[in-house]
Amino acid sequence: MSGDRAQIVDQAFITHVEGLRGLLPGARLTDLDAPLRPPARLTARLALELFEAQIYSRHLDLVARELRAQGRGYYTIGSSGHEGNAAVARALRPTDPAFLHYRSGAFFLARARQADYPHGVRAVLLGVTAAAEEPIAGGRHKVFGSRPLAIPPQTSTIASHLPKAVGMAVALERRRRLRLDLAAETPRDAIIVCSFGDASVNHSTAVGALNTAACLAYQRLPVPVLFVCEDNGLGISVPTPTGWVAAAYGHRPGLHYVAGDGLDLVSAFEAASAAAEHVRRTREPAFLHLRVVRLLGHAGSDVEATYLTPEQIRHNEAQDPLLASARLLVTSGVLTVDEVLGRYRAARIEVAGAAEDAGRRPQLASAEEIMRPIAQHTPAAVAEELRRPVDAGARASFWGERLPEDEEPLPLAGHINRALGDLLVQVPELLVFGEDVGRKGGVYGVTRNLQKRAGVARVFDTLLDEQSILGMALGAGQAGFVPVPEIQYLAYLHNAEDQLRGEAATLQFFSQGQFRNPMVVRIAAYAYQKGFGGHFHNDNAVAVLRDIPGLVIASPARGDDAAALLRTCVAAARVDGAVCVFLEPIALYHTRDLHENGDGLWLSRYEPAGEVVPIGRARVWGEGKDLLLVSFANGLHMSLRVARRLADEGIQCRVLDLRWLAPLPVEDLLREAGEVGRVLVVDETRRSAGVSEGVIAALLDGGFSGRVRRVTSADSFIPLGPAANHVLLSEADIERAARALFD
Repeated sequence: MSGDRAQIVDQAFITHVEGLRGLLPGARLTDLDAPLRPPARLTARLALELFEAQIYSRHLDLVARELRAQGRGYYTIGSSGHEGNAAVARALRPTDPAFLHYRSGAFFLARARQADYPHGVRAVLLGVTAAAEEPIAGGRHKVFGSRPLAIPPQTSTIASHLPKAVGMAVALERRRRLRLDLAAETPRDAIIVCSFGDASVNHSTAVGALNTAACLAYQRLPVPVLFVCEDNGLGISVPTPTGWVAAAYGHRPGLHYVAGDGLDLVSAFEAASAAAEHVRRTREPAFLHLRVVRLLGHAGSDVEATYLTPEQIRHNEAQDPLLASARLLVTSGVLTVDEVLGRYRAARIEVAGAAEDAGRRPQLASAEEIMRPIAQHTPAAVAEELRRPVDAGARASFWGERLPEDEEPLPLAGHINRALGDLLVQVPELLVFGEDVGRKGGVYGVTRNLQKRAGVARVFDTLLDEQSILGMALGAGQAGFVPVPEIQYLAYLHNAEDQLRGEAATLQFFSQGQFRNPMVVRIAAYAYQKGFGGHFHNDNAVAVLRDIPGLVIASPARGDDAAALLRTCVAAARVDGAVCVFLEPIALYHTRDLHENGDGLWLSRYEPAGEVVPIGRARVWGEGKDLLLVSFANGLHMSLRVARRLADEGIQCRVLDLRWLAPLPVEDLLREAGEVGRVLVVDETRRSAGVSEGVIAALLDGGFSGRVRRVTSADSFIPLGPAANHVLLSEADIERAARALFD
């Protein structure tokens, strides 16, 4: 099908409006506050405002393609055909947080008008041209986002923003229940809105989020979230089965369903208003299903003629919502044909001028500038937070007759439990949640009795859905909480990892720090459970975490370190908005001994205000000058045992516990390696893409010239039973590798 469809759609609007001259009403409408189509509530004044947002959104799409053709624009996924979402914006309040689909241009502009924000058009164009002064992402991506408009930026991962929308809705209600004054710019009666396309409803992330909202509502728990499905019938080139969205969500328990026609302003506004009012009044979730049409293809590079017939393309273009809005305003006597065309042409001139200016603005000019928003750590402020005194009375009330420091020495799990308890006392906005963490106290008892002491509003069980657990943390963090979610096993993280990579770790990057979602994700990790549970309960793959820019990864081996590192992570989350992962070695949770049965050397007394451990600082064991063993987690326990046996042979070892897998403690590593001159990296993760690769690279990059080798687990999944010992790093492997360094 030949011709530039953007030009064709543009000209078709003008031609269609010219054809309305014979449909003029008998008299001009003078009462702009009267409903256009009673009993529907859309007034002429509001219809004019929405039409303005629609035509400016359309011209932004058209000029984005022109900029791309000139080599000055870099984003052409447009909103054409979806302009009815302007009505959704005006059915809400400008203080209602909005997680927006990438076809939400008219929504963005309508909200900007509603909030008296004058920079909507310019902000979009600066995003299209990747200009460094673009107000939300600073040229890092073209997103709809704005702090003044309560619109956190979303990127293009399909449906990945739905879980955090649910999480923020739940968190808003929990904030009210706990009487906390968090995220003060979000009113207590706010609702959350989240928009997405019809193809996205089939994505597991969307299915999980919608199910979580419905399940919580089914239990009479408040979840004030409005899901907006803009149904254009296509997922790029793949059609959505006719009637599928309504069939899947039209009668879902716990989810109020409202349908509207996004091609008609009156219908769209009526449906959106009804859905929003339901959510605000009942604090229950609603699913607004808007019929829309997609014009101009998926993006500028998409050739619709490869999967749609000419008749289908022309049929879609005939449903252009701008045509319907123009017809409504002309036939209602609100505007004349000439006034419609005048507004349309004036918008074109204004947008073209703004585009010309945006195309001349400077872009990001260095790696340093690009990376500036990533993991903005302030060690001094974190240290100050760590030294903040705890209310002794509140702490005594929490723990009862016996304080943790008065107990006998504790294993790793006991230290984590006591540290979490103290943090619940010290940080009123801290939440602990996950599958089984509440009443049961976790599979391994790590959170035992915390719910009893802190209450079900702060320590609670979740659905068995890791995407929703992390989404809950994302939303809670954006609502002002410091969430500490638990993922039951490391292997369970992988089906939800994008919630960390694509959402949590990118929010500060794509908002220049204007939005943040602090969290500390606790994960029961690693292997060495004597073969129990097979590979799902014995997972040693951490590469998927270590390549996420800015993500902090702590991995303690001993209880005293665990408590200190956990406090540091929570402080960094609270002060800097850090996203942290806390990997807890399952096999060491209840380990008591180091060298011999009954020696109790892996136990330690709990210190409520222990040493301040900065992010990225290691711990050194021993002063040996012959060999440096570099390890972490289970590897530390094994390395210390091996070091004692090697000492009997005359090889004096020093052991460096990394403690932090990201950022690696490179300074400490290079210092200790330089002093000893011979290094063995003891890595319980896999040989390929394991931690040891990063350690060896850091040594070489840092100029280390001594002897170095590594010993790791095999590149294998971990089997059931004793067979696991054949693929996991062993003490015998460590000893052999250590001796080989002296050959």
